Amino acid sequence: MSLNQSVLICDQVNPILNQILEKNGLQITYEPEITPEQIAEKIGNYEVVVVRSRTKITKDLIQRADKCKVIARVGVGLDNIDQDTAKEKNIRVINAVEGAMNAVAELVIGLMLSLAREIPRADREVRNGNWIKKELMGTELRGKYLGIVGLGNIGKRLGRLAKSFNMNIIGFDVMPIDEEFSKEVGLMKADLGTLLASSDYVSLHVPLLDSTKHMINAEKIATMKSTARIINTSRGGVIDEDALYTALKNGVLGGAALDVFEVEPATSNKLRDLPNFISTPHMGAQTKEAQSLAANVIAEKIIQIPVSYTHLTLPTILLV
Repeated sequence: MSLNQSVLICDQVNPILNQILEKNGLQITYEPEITPEQIAEKIGNYEVVVVRSRTKITKDLIQRADKCKVIARVGVGLDNIDQDTAKEKNIRVINAVEGAMNAVAELVIGLMLSLAREIPRADREVRNGNWIKKELMGTELRGKYLGIVGLGNIGKRLGRLAKSFNMNIIGFDVMPIDEEFSKEVGLMKADLGTLLASSDYVSLHVPLLDSTKHMINAEKIATMKSTARIINTSRGGVIDEDALYTALKNGVLGGAALDVFEVEPATSNKLRDLPNFISTPHMGAQTKEAQSLAANVIAEKIIQIPVSYTHLTLPTILLV
């Protein structure tokens, strides 16, 4: 294929992405606040379209993208891009799965510690003038069983971090699990049912597909320990939030922490009113390091696509 080197960037990205692409001769249109209506008007003029999670590239937009050859997601999840329609139009869809790996895994560790020690509650009470030390009898992560559902890059990074806390790691994935990783962390492979029933903490790392929609529902939650905590930093629709709310409210489940929700922003979600629930605003990949890495990765992938970019000078990719 032959590109005329025009790129439409539809969301706020780390400046390094623009710098690398411009250095290699691509013409950048940077519109981080562009609306869907404006994208519909302009998308037909570009060969490369770059998005993060805010912008949804729908079937209608892709059908208008007559020149488009590449849709790039500066991040991991691709559920905001109609991949079927893109495939029909021979548009390549790429992402930066490497970018958020460490940031998301570290957030999971933070959320587990926050649940175990009730850190958000402790902070709120001190700010309100209450010294509730005696009420805050927490637990340690050491020796607990962590069930990781989905052992891709993020799941494996979490496993390694959790192992440093001397946690026991249980893993489930529909894909074959890396044997070297399994030996490294002492992974206990299990089916989903066994993982849920055995774990003190469950962390979800799966894409949102028809097969994973509400994979954690009332029936599944009922099989978990009443003291178990569940963390979701993948996609909101993976958990049935109504079932989760009922379980947390009735003491069927010990606690939960969600960084992702079925409807975002989740500022009016009823889960936020529960004392055994922690919420964060889909910030798993929101670190300076992760955004820089994701921008570098996407820039490199775009300029390495085997098209008429052969005259371009591939830069040294610096992680800043």
